[in-house]
Amino acid sequence: MTMNMKQWVADILASDKKKSLPVLSFPSIQKMGITVSELINSSDKQAEGMKIIADSCPTAASVSLMDLSLEAEAFGSTIRVSDDEVPTVIGSIVSTEEEAEALKVPEIGAGRTQIYIDAIEKACKLITDRPVLAGVIGPFSLAGRLLDVSEALIYCYDEPDMVHIVLQKVTEFLINYCNEYKKVGANGIVMAEPLAGLLSPDLAQEFSADYVKQIVDAVQDDNFLVVYHNCGNTAVKTIDTIVTNGCLMYHFGNAINMAEMMSHVPENLIAMGNVDPAGEFRNGTAESVYNRTKEVMDECCKYKNFVISSGCDIPPMSPWENINAFFQAVEDFYTK
Repeated sequence: MTMNMKQWVADILASDKKKSLPVLSFPSIQKMGITVSELINSSDKQAEGMKIIADSCPTAASVSLMDLSLEAEAFGSTIRVSDDEVPTVIGSIVSTEEEAEALKVPEIGAGRTQIYIDAIEKACKLITDRPVLAGVIGPFSLAGRLLDVSEALIYCYDEPDMVHIVLQKVTEFLINYCNEYKKVGANGIVMAEPLAGLLSPDLAQEFSADYVKQIVDAVQDDNFLVVYHNCGNTAVKTIDTIVTNGCLMYHFGNAINMAEMMSHVPENLIAMGNVDPAGEFRNGTAESVYNRTKEVMDECCKYKNFVISSGCDIPPMSPWENINAFFQAVEDFYTK
């Protein structure tokens, strides 16, 4: 369903009662009685899971899987898959400038990317009452998985040319990938760039923000929105590099103080966060999730551009009692 996404953002900003927008997708496996492995390998199951959540949860948009192994796998990385945890990347495939130069930009459809594209196409036909947002990894976070996450941070100092070579290639791929989601009907993407949340402001600008802006400039338009996600603990310090990347919506993790972050976000841009996905949604209680959600809203809803959300992707086996408590807290906050 085609939507004017800039108007959608404007309508949220103007609304006194804002729908929540948690990163909620993987817990659908519980309602379908399947494993994470089955979900990530089936476009039908992904679309069905998104529809189940859309039907049962009053979210502002339908959000696809935040699977940060997907694009790395397409480049040739090895991934570890389990039945009840999000997939992860193992090791690295680039450690020298020569290997960076030789790195091939994969075709769209490589690895599991076609499964995810097909899932969004199917979800867009099932979900017509709100935007459908696909999930895409950010450029530095993808480069980091190809280089090894811990090594990538060191390479920014010791081998910057190698890092830039990899970044140029992953940026080319991500632009192509986002455009494919646009073709099949997605209303936008959530771009997860958590590794940038470990960089200093100067490095964040050079190795993340400049490349994020290239992607945003290439794919965002009136009908296709890029939502930027960063759950790192330096996000407040690097906020000037973040809010100039061209996005209209930003999503932050629970490693930061959300109220402090809101004081740095321009009022014409939406910022979302940040109830702890592991500590609360997965390992808390319905009562603790409810209370924490109300606390974040009490601190942040004085800002007209704040939308309550999870701090990151809600883990697959998070109890639905906790998830429902989050939505109940939002409803109670606005009806108090």
